[in-house]
Amino acid sequence: MSTLLVKNATVLVTMDDQRREIKNGAMFIRDNVIEKVGTTAEMPETADTILDLSNHIILPGFVNTHHHLYQTLTRVLAQDADLFTWLKTLYPIWANLTDEAIYISTLTGLAELALSGCTTSSDHLYIYPNDCTLDSQIRAASEIGVRFHAARGSMSLGESKGGLPPDRVTEDEAFIIKDTQRLIETYHDPNRYAMLRVVVAPCSPFSVTPDLMRESAELARAYGVTMHTHLAETIEEEAFCLETFGKRPVEYVESLGWTGHDVWHAHCVHMNQPEIELFGRTGTGVAHCPTSNMRLASGIAPVLAWRQAGVKVGLGVDGSASNDGSHLLAEARQAMLLQRVAPDRYLSEKPGGRGGFAGKPDAMTAREALELATRGGAAVLGRDDIGYLAPGMAADFIAIDLNRVGFAGAGHDPVAAIVFCQPVNVDYSVINGRIVVENGRLATIDLPPVLQRHNEIAIAMVRNEQA
Repeated sequence: MSTLLVKNATVLVTMDDQRREIKNGAMFIRDNVIEKVGTTAEMPETADTILDLSNHIILPGFVNTHHHLYQTLTRVLAQDADLFTWLKTLYPIWANLTDEAIYISTLTGLAELALSGCTTSSDHLYIYPNDCTLDSQIRAASEIGVRFHAARGSMSLGESKGGLPPDRVTEDEAFIIKDTQRLIETYHDPNRYAMLRVVVAPCSPFSVTPDLMRESAELARAYGVTMHTHLAETIEEEAFCLETFGKRPVEYVESLGWTGHDVWHAHCVHMNQPEIELFGRTGTGVAHCPTSNMRLASGIAPVLAWRQAGVKVGLGVDGSASNDGSHLLAEARQAMLLQRVAPDRYLSEKPGGRGGFAGKPDAMTAREALELATRGGAAVLGRDDIGYLAPGMAADFIAIDLNRVGFAGAGHDPVAAIVFCQPVNVDYSVINGRIVVENGRLATIDLPPVLQRHNEIAIAMVRNEQA
């Protein structure tokens, strides 16, 4: 058994039930579990490893609830498109994906996430052309050392059957179910402190059939795993569901068994109040992806209404092709700022008779944004062992050096500074008791060769060449 002592932190943000923020904070960890949290004076004096985190702030590791890691290969494309146009532009490029591309892009995206403070990530891989597998993504996550929820996505409703994606990037539904079952039986770990869990995740209402949604839900519940899909992201999706199924998106998925404590949906920008209350009553979670929603002009999600209705809400950076970054602290900042300018609740008349919308400056605080990134994300993923720092919780935490120019002048409230000031990379990240980021550098893999190969594959994919 190994022990780790972290001490002398300027402030340790526990995010526990009391939301304690401990000055001169410290923790004592045994193997992969937190044993003690408090001040430095309250800790043992010795341990196998000691980290002196003077001038640092310690926070729980961030939790990313929605991503498409393969999209790091196609950043900055379709720059001025809405969702459906963006997808139709990128589907033919993604058709060139290979299993090596899945592996390399997962290494790259998870490295970027880890450096931004993410210690647990879900990923929604829903496209499997050529020789692509979820297995290679799982292997890459293990090498990086990030706690991982691998979502076996799928698309089965191609253009010829009225769906959005081209037929060549869809799969047979019987194979999808069989492969998903294989992955659950091979990899899923239901135990506390699990580093790997498998999620059942048909892609969206416009890319899979109702039958696949029903069968996926039955499979997930037979094995006790969670379920995930995109939902209510755009007005165009709402129109598709009304025309195709005669129901709004939320009503449609509810009819297929896709609400409940074991389900979370990405985006959910376009929900009315009864639908929000349904999610609150049923324990259905939401991955809020503010940057992606802004990039694709999808709208501003009703986060305040979600929270008032008791909906579980976490953050997602979404795919790097609709965000162009994978920085979870930046996403927390974006979430806070975007809610302050949400225009649907605070109408005011500008001078000169010009109508306009005013926001609300206290709509979301910095600490509420951090809560979405930590406890909120853990709840959405169905985890009770991560998201805050307390005895018995997993040893997942990050530390940021406050002695940098971007925080100058903010020492009176370093917790708020983490969100309000320019987002930075972390100096330390410990995941499951293991140091994954040390002195600002990834400690688990040699990143430069990965980036070189990543860029080679990305250029070849866009040019439609063999990498």
